[in-house]
Amino acid sequence: MVATPIGNLADSSPRSIETLRAADLIACEDTRTTRTLLAHHGISARTVALHEHNERSASKSLIAALREGKNVALVSDAGTPALADPGAHLVAQAHAAGIRVSPLPGASAAAAAISASGFVASRFLFAGFLPAKPAERRKALEALDLPWPVVLYEAPHRVRETLADLLERFGARRELVIARELSKKFEEVARLPLGEVAAWLDARREREQGEFVLVLAPGEERPAQAVDAERVLDVLLEALSPSEAAKLAARITGRPKSELYRRAIERAK
Repeated sequence: MVATPIGNLADSSPRSIETLRAADLIACEDTRTTRTLLAHHGISARTVALHEHNERSASKSLIAALREGKNVALVSDAGTPALADPGAHLVAQAHAAGIRVSPLPGASAAAAAISASGFVASRFLFAGFLPAKPAERRKALEALDLPWPVVLYEAPHRVRETLADLLERFGARRELVIARELSKKFEEVARLPLGEVAAWLDARREREQGEFVLVLAPGEERPAQAVDAERVLDVLLEALSPSEAAKLAARITGRPKSELYRRAIERAK
């Protein structure tokens, strides 16, 4: 599991370059993107595609290669593999087959944005991408009013709609960090109240382009028992599949994912 730069190729660690150079196969989300990185470092290893549409089938051949004693490196287009990117299924299959899995840490857009947010908290929730459909997105936001920062990823063509939904749900005074194009030439990190984010976007047309990480400021501290796992699960099931709802509800409430998944299946029936 090799973390790769999220924008600036100079962020490649010596260990990551050495590992990629020694790999027999490099499984990548998009071979064209990864070849740019490999060419930059003069690496000619064979690449194979492993993305959301072929992960299960590609994992079978990669597990077979690992059983033959080959070294397989897994990368995503940018950042840490299997974090809002493909790769988790392959890693799970490797564990099940008794194959050694080794994480090579490095760049993470979520960690970078949290470190630049200035929000003081002992924990944060990584919620990844919200649902694309407006009604489902608003439902998902209902479960994210938490006493710690919430990290979201968003695509440029949806960022304005998501910011409007955040404003409606959390109010004009709640602060948000907008981290745009992290580590790239046009990087911007802005912390401002939700009531000012639309004007910030409007100030420069290019601000609606690029990759976005949003960090929502913590809400008011509440007793632990105030986070009702059953209610959170019910809200998330209106917008997400049982498995995704259970996973996110477990992160929010601290309840076991397996228990919440069983309850989600019962509700789905």
